[in-house]
Amino acid sequence: MARTISNALLETKLAECLAIGVGDLTRRDIRLPAIAGKAIAVVGVRRSGKTTFLRQHRAERVEAGEPRDAHLLVSLEDERLVGMTAEDLGWLLEEHTRVIPSLQSGGKRTVYLDEVQLVPGWESLVRRLLDAGGTNVFISGSSAKLLGREVATSLRGRSMDVLVHPFSFREALRHANAEPTGAWRALAPNQRAALDAALRTYLAVGGFPEAQGADRRDRIPLLKGYIDVMLLRDVIERHEVTNPVALRWLQRHLLANPGGMFSISKIYADLKSQGISVAKDTLHAYLDHLADAFMLRIVSMHSASERQRLVNPRKAYPIDPGLIPVYERAGRVHNGRSLETVVLLELERRGYSADWFRAGEYDVDFFAERTGDQPMLIQVSLDTTADTTWEREMRALEVGAAAQPDARAVLITLDSTPPARALPHSVVWRAASHWLLEEDA
Repeated sequence: MARTISNALLETKLAECLAIGVGDLTRRDIRLPAIAGKAIAVVGVRRSGKTTFLRQHRAERVEAGEPRDAHLLVSLEDERLVGMTAEDLGWLLEEHTRVIPSLQSGGKRTVYLDEVQLVPGWESLVRRLLDAGGTNVFISGSSAKLLGREVATSLRGRSMDVLVHPFSFREALRHANAEPTGAWRALAPNQRAALDAALRTYLAVGGFPEAQGADRRDRIPLLKGYIDVMLLRDVIERHEVTNPVALRWLQRHLLANPGGMFSISKIYADLKSQGISVAKDTLHAYLDHLADAFMLRIVSMHSASERQRLVNPRKAYPIDPGLIPVYERAGRVHNGRSLETVVLLELERRGYSADWFRAGEYDVDFFAERTGDQPMLIQVSLDTTADTTWEREMRALEVGAAAQPDARAVLITLDSTPPARALPHSVVWRAASHWLLEEDA
């Protein structure tokens, strides 16, 4: 592919990239895979902080003593670079080697290519960089054109994904300069109460960086705008959706019922009753598209039988609890569903796979597994002071623990006050703020 950008403009761009400062960043708790020779694909929902994470990693490596000019962060979303080709980008990277003395003598470097999908043929360039050695490569971009499965296909096993969600509870506290410095158990009662209040705020506001501290009158339109862009660019345009009415109905229904059971057959019947014609296979495809765009996380029933997983209802959770109020029109507060959402997303951050679990007539919110660790049965509850609530939650965990004797049964409640009743011997209790802040809680 021929060059389209002048050397003078590329030299200017390179100088700007090398001059990028550190800035005031909120540190993200995101683990990078320790596998050499792989491109790191930073993926996740729009506006979750992928670009900031690249800047954070660059700053950390420089603070650790690596040469600043050996870390090149190239933002490709630059109107001056419209029409840029892989050959242009390759020339810029070669120029980087030519002008940095340590690289001329064989020093290693790290290249961060942000919005890389804007450069046609970027895949071949990245493969060439990996084959040549000496360059660590990070790529990120719009989830419409840079999803994990597409990166894996494009780079043919030469990449590993790093998933960036909106802020976790701890990261939101850190962003507000309110992160606790000690262990949860060592905190005074008033400090725990402050964390409980902060968690209630987090359940309503969520973790999108731009939503932090925003007034509700501004936050709801902001988040609704995120959803609209995701739906248009990451689903409708990318997949050439031909029935946007059915797609929007499905998306709104699932976001308005977070954590609720659903089946495609039931949704198909509801749409048909409203005169909206759509095939079941199309609805299955639309659901996959919404999950691929990171708008939703889908939870199936735990079973060794794939048929059982497919025929039983599933649950859908938003990628962030802040999205839940966007489609709430009845004035209801969904703190219980929001807390479930937060627990599910934290499990995902920690590398667990999560299903919901059925034991007899009882359902447990999550059955979570991670290679090499004890599985967990997790029941999430706002308040267990009512007798009927306590009996239901405890019975579900007891029956679940009997069916999964190797699993750790955990009750997570929003209130940090321990339950007044004695717990069954097979069940442990954790305050949500404790569990969210400390993985070994």
